[in-house]
Amino acid sequence: MGILDIVSELCDCDLHVHSRNKLKKRKQLLTVEIKVKMDCEGCERRVKKSVEGMKGVTQVEVERKLNKLTVIGYVDPNKVLERVRHRTGKKAELWPYVPYDVVPHPYAPGAYDRKAPPGYVRNVLDDPVYSSLARASSLEVKYTTAFSDENPDACVVM
Repeated sequence: MGILDIVSELCDCDLHVHSRNKLKKRKQLLTVEIKVKMDCEGCERRVKKSVEGMKGVTQVEVERKLNKLTVIGYVDPNKVLERVRHRTGKKAELWPYVPYDVVPHPYAPGAYDRKAPPGYVRNVLDDPVYSSLARASSLEVKYTTAFSDENPDACVVM
């Protein structure tokens, strides 16, 4: 808060405006990742320009090979998503992928996606239908660690 803000608050006679400003909630700096199909440089430019003019956007990155748009700023993710859909006319969704090593069983049904970029799988840990398939049971963990090189008490049959 600068000196001008302090002086303007002291000189302000309208108490309703003052209290309304105090109750106004500030938005947090967010990173919004969106999946949008981009075929050429024109598509890339169109997607980038669709969100560059939004209020609160500080940085826009487009990765055409991954079909990924990253927006950093004080924005609402749903508003960014709707803006991309409206301005470009393309199908867009929030980035559904996580790095390969985050999911315990990346080849479980629902996790593996052929259309996913290299090194990524679908985020199934939040989905109640597929989350039980993507997690290892204690019995599976016990048998897989029995032959692991990282386990000092492992069986040395091989």
